[in-house]
Amino acid sequence: MIQNAVRGLAALTLIPLALPASAHAAPGAPGAVRALPLVYAVDQIPVAEESRGGYTREKFRHWNAGLDPADGCDTRSEVLLAEAAEAPTVDAGCGLTDGEWLSYYDEQEVTDPAALDIAHTVPLAEAWGSGAGHWPPARREAYANDQDAPASLAAVTARTNRHRADRDPAAWMPPAPGATCRYLGEWVATKLRWGLTADHDEIDTIRVYAAGPCHRHVVHYAPAP
Repeated sequence: MIQNAVRGLAALTLIPLALPASAHAAPGAPGAVRALPLVYAVDQIPVAEESRGGYTREKFRHWNAGLDPADGCDTRSEVLLAEAAEAPTVDAGCGLTDGEWLSYYDEQEVTDPAALDIAHTVPLAEAWGSGAGHWPPARREAYANDQDAPASLAAVTARTNRHRADRDPAAWMPPAPGATCRYLGEWVATKLRWGLTADHDEIDTIRVYAAGPCHRHVVHYAPAP
């Protein structure tokens, strides 16, 4: 399995790379988009042990009324509409039928919106253990419904998302090989956007990919308000 291969690679000595001055994430106001190669971006994440004590999904209110409360669609439906490869039919209550989506985790084409989950790129339990447990409820709600950053939420097959559960990249990676670098880039972008931490195994795994097959991948993120 890919995770076993990564663990084998992680046993190798990794030579730290000096970060060029031009590659540092310059300070700026929330909303200003920053770009860093994955190999540098991962090192901007603070390293800390996780603590998931006290976590429940109910502490992250979702799905809320979405970006446009007047459209009658909640966040889940708005993401499905935004990511549709072929637009679905929308009824008066924002019920969606037909349409077509591509689940990038497993490269599956889906025509039934009920077969899709809206995945939090960094799962809620992982976010809680990485810093969100200290946030006020309103910030956790903003995180759980974040449509202002393309990396935060993704429409993917329910079976794949539920197989992932709340595991980080040290324990789970998308089954589609072509999804690897995108997934890691979006994971890192989300952690940087929300000021979340990462544990040692998580960082080490991402570094292996960042120094190898994903060495050309660029992470784009904007700090959350």
